[in-house]
Amino acid sequence: MTTPYKFITDLAHQIEVPEDGTLSRTLFQDNNVKVVLFGFAAGQELSEHTASMPAILQFLEGKAEVGLGNDCVSANAGDWIHMAAGLTHSIVAKSSVVMLLVLLKSGAATT
Repeated sequence: MTTPYKFITDLAHQIEVPEDGTLSRTLFQDNNVKVVLFGFAAGQELSEHTASMPAILQFLEGKAEVGLGNDCVSANAGDWIHMAAGLTHSIVAKSSVVMLLVLLKSGAATT
């Protein structure tokens, strides 16, 4: 029998931030949502890109610069960002960063 919930303790420590590079780990996925934990070494980045579905970024540790369309914001531990589908975005880690990404599949753009 499977449990009808997922419980993860100490979320920020479920991934080891690499000394150099970026590491990701999928924590949960179903038909509606995909949850991915990222660890970024200081200076690492995700270049500008878009997602076909709405997404939520939650910063658990560290500091990053986040490009959101034409804007750039400083994100720190405890900060939360919702992005509409199709929004151009990028991330540059200013320190080691642990970030939770939630992709909302039910809001995916259709063509």
